[in-house]
Amino acid sequence: MVPTPIRDYPEWHLGRQNYALWYLEINDQKLVHYLDQLRAHFSEFLVEPNHRQYHVTLFICGFLTHETKVHCDDFSFTEFEQHKKVLIQENFAPFQLKIGSVDSFSSALFVEVQDTENILSLIRQKLGTVSNEIAALDYCPHITLGLYKKDYSSNLILQKISQLPVQYTQAEFDLKVEHLSFGYYQAQILQGQLYPYQHLFLGDSCCN
Repeated sequence: MVPTPIRDYPEWHLGRQNYALWYLEINDQKLVHYLDQLRAHFSEFLVEPNHRQYHVTLFICGFLTHETKVHCDDFSFTEFEQHKKVLIQENFAPFQLKIGSVDSFSSALFVEVQDTENILSLIRQKLGTVSNEIAALDYCPHITLGLYKKDYSSNLILQKISQLPVQYTQAEFDLKVEHLSFGYYQAQILQGQLYPYQHLFLGDSCCN
């Protein structure tokens, strides 16, 4: 596994502060409690502190700016307004996702999110008509539990996953999505809080 050192990353943020994204909030307290229990099970492997709320990243926008874009990963409020216009025109209805099992990227532990209707892909496609996603890899909807603090072997992590109590491996949750959120986190704070800027309610023509 690839560890994440606890430090500032000035070579990435270049002094810029707010890193923006579209995401899905997770407010179901039973699901939050389940995710807390999973995180506790793997706590010996994960970077602390972690103040970022559980969420599903939908589209990574870049560093928010009121000025003219200077860097390729800047994201202007003009582009945000265009994003919003595209989503409102499309008028997506509320939808449901299924929460899957625990799995691992090379740098992070996560819980799978199953998008059987490909709604997230369609939303991402519409956002992509306005701006290119930053660091876009193959999209895998998920909920991050935490970043690895050391270069653990994959076998060790897989073994820990296999040791999950049966009530966790057989847990079933649906995530009902009634709004999309646009927000940001402070780039200088590793695993810092996610700040919502605006919510776009699905099946509605207004934002809050």
